[in-house]
Amino acid sequence: MLRTSVTELLGIERPILQAPMASAATPELAAAVSGAGGLGALGSAMLSPDELRRQAAEVRERTDRPFQLNFFCHEPPEVGGDMAARAREYFAPLYDELGLGDPPEVGTPPIHFDAARLEALLDIRPPVVSFHFGLPPRDALEAVRDAGLTVLASATTVAEAEHLVEHGADAVVAQGAEAGGHRGSFLVDGDDGPVGTLALVPQVVDAVDVPVIAAGGIADGRGLAAALALGAGAAQIGTAFLVCPESGISATYREALRGAGADATVITRSVSGRPARALKNRLTSELSGVLPYPAQLSLVIPLRATGVHEGDFESMWSGQGAALAREAPAAEVVEEISSDAERVAGSLG
Repeated sequence: MLRTSVTELLGIERPILQAPMASAATPELAAAVSGAGGLGALGSAMLSPDELRRQAAEVRERTDRPFQLNFFCHEPPEVGGDMAARAREYFAPLYDELGLGDPPEVGTPPIHFDAARLEALLDIRPPVVSFHFGLPPRDALEAVRDAGLTVLASATTVAEAEHLVEHGADAVVAQGAEAGGHRGSFLVDGDDGPVGTLALVPQVVDAVDVPVIAAGGIADGRGLAAALALGAGAAQIGTAFLVCPESGISATYREALRGAGADATVITRSVSGRPARALKNRLTSELSGVLPYPAQLSLVIPLRATGVHEGDFESMWSGQGAALAREAPAAEVVEEISSDAERVAGSLG
């Protein structure tokens, strides 16, 4: 069994963290990963506090192993009248084509880590909490730490990693450019020359004095072994779990992943207004990020509900390692990646 600084910190048996993918990361998936010795996760930002409590309770019903909740730390933007009007005008031809009528009024979905989510988190008290786009305000973070929760946070540069440690993170997720979903950038824009996992991880390891978790493009035992060789104490894996039967993705999304190669994805702002890696479709190819995060969602989400051109406007997050994913139960994937990493490490002497 691979024992590392991260397995010791988190109280898990295998150095594998399931990425906290919103909607795809069901309680069933999180519990399966945790039950197999990794760290399961719920992407909590898109859940209401009540739904978060319900899903966390379901995870606990399925396993007594550690798991994590993940939240987004961003300042809700101010979207002025002119900006909103221009955005609605930009979307109008597509809404007309799809028979949706006029684009709705622009809004800002309440998905940031606010007081209600903090209250829910402190009620639930998972062993681990992680944050994307930086860390919450000092008073909120102090409340989290006072509750005894282990704090993880994502960094896409060395400077971001240093900032996270300085402000209280117990471990850093070094997220390389290959990763699917939203980039965790908060000191840089995130889509201007992002750093790959192979280059980022050892630099972060050298720069901080807390455990480092590698993320981005890791989907099998070879990738985990490489991450450990670079000095990371674990790998955070997302795309490899999307094709597991426990994940919550649609049949169209699942089929798209089956044929996805390393060149099947693109970093785009079209979905939410913030850089994220997704499979190419009409949403990523024909639309641009015309509103700041997450206001763009208020005009994109209605496109998904049309039932027309299935998959064209679905946000199908994927990393560049999709072709390495194997369709199998999540527990089997955890065990296979871990045992293959041990074998690879052993073969290198």
